[in-house]
Amino acid sequence: MEALPARARGWVAGAGLLTVSCLLRLPAIRTPWWAILLLATVYAGCEHVVRRRFGGTFYPVLLAGAFLLPPSAAALVPLPAALLTPVERRPAAPRRVWRAARPALAVWGAAEVHWTLGGRAAVVGSDFPYALLPAGAAVLAFCLVLTVLDGGILALAEHVPLRRAWRGLLSRSLAPVAVHGLAGLMMAVLWRSRYGPVAALLVLLPMCVSCWIFAQYHRERAAHQATIRALVQAVDIKDGYTRGHSERVGQASVLIARELGMDDDRVEVLRFAGILHDVGKLGVPTRLLRKDGPLTPEERRIIELHPEYGHEMVRGISFLDEARAAILHHHERLDGSGYPYGLVGTQIPESARVVAVADAFDAMTSTRSYSRARPVEAAVTELERCAGAQFDPRMVTALARALDRYGWHPTVTADEPACGSAPRAPVPSRSGAPR
Repeated sequence: MEALPARARGWVAGAGLLTVSCLLRLPAIRTPWWAILLLATVYAGCEHVVRRRFGGTFYPVLLAGAFLLPPSAAALVPLPAALLTPVERRPAAPRRVWRAARPALAVWGAAEVHWTLGGRAAVVGSDFPYALLPAGAAVLAFCLVLTVLDGGILALAEHVPLRRAWRGLLSRSLAPVAVHGLAGLMMAVLWRSRYGPVAALLVLLPMCVSCWIFAQYHRERAAHQATIRALVQAVDIKDGYTRGHSERVGQASVLIARELGMDDDRVEVLRFAGILHDVGKLGVPTRLLRKDGPLTPEERRIIELHPEYGHEMVRGISFLDEARAAILHHHERLDGSGYPYGLVGTQIPESARVVAVADAFDAMTSTRSYSRARPVEAAVTELERCAGAQFDPRMVTALARALDRYGWHPTVTADEPACGSAPRAPVPSRSGAPR
């Protein structure tokens, strides 16, 4: 939202007005102000701790409010935390409105569904398992509202195509919000029991522990990513004339994967595959990578071992999953003339076919000591000429469509040779792209 388009501002303003309309019924209901104040205070404290320490969102208190309070009263619970927390990025006003309206509308929708299905009576009477039905419906409503709001802002503020803006948002949020919903239901039942609100707040302790465990997982993942960056930097230093190439291949792989409609997890894996596709060059003698002049057949065979070296290097990084196959097979060709195993057609993993196109595209559009960068249109034309023999036509078409829609604006531009590195001769492929 750094430079928020007018349409996105309208979406945020609409969410804010809708939130105000949800609060208009407050004077007409018996509002338990002490309960609203307590839940709002607890939610504000939890949000502060969880966001600062764990970098996540904490919904149990909101959902407990949806199970305990009338819808308009429940919508008040997230507002103090959202309105009083400092906004670090501009524009501040729409960000603050969005931060307040998003959870308020979600909890209002959850409370409305819960009360309509008679959930309040089930909570008061601790009527299990019946209480799970309205609670489950409320959680679903909560996720649906968040999905609609988040998909809309993605489409309007980030210019994500409509057909992709909402894809996967609901499925990714259901499981974690369902867990938070169970904790919220436990809070609501204990709150209404003879043990009272103090016992209800004890439910937050195991939830905080689970947040800590989840944060540990993300720290471990961040450590893996730092390892990946270190490997890529090592390749860039060793093979100075491909500096930045790996990251650009990762970006091109993401363009192709998204155009093919892959889910976010696979897109992320393919980004890693593109970034690490040449990591096996660490096992190739530097003198060959920087050789000034044509390679002998024996030297070429040594360089062609780099996919296998790379596959072995990343074998122990579990979350890379199919990225390992892409690293191993990104030099295979559909007609069987590639390496290391001469696979044909669909024998080549899909991830490897994506990275192969991204790799060749960036090689052709980057300036090297031995070749000038081709225009994007010329590179795409060359890829289309070689589609069916060397490259998967589906991947080439996906890249062409993505480039037409978004253009090619790589964030890494490091084609300058490393200090002291000697120029080397290219290893041409049949498409004319250096290998």
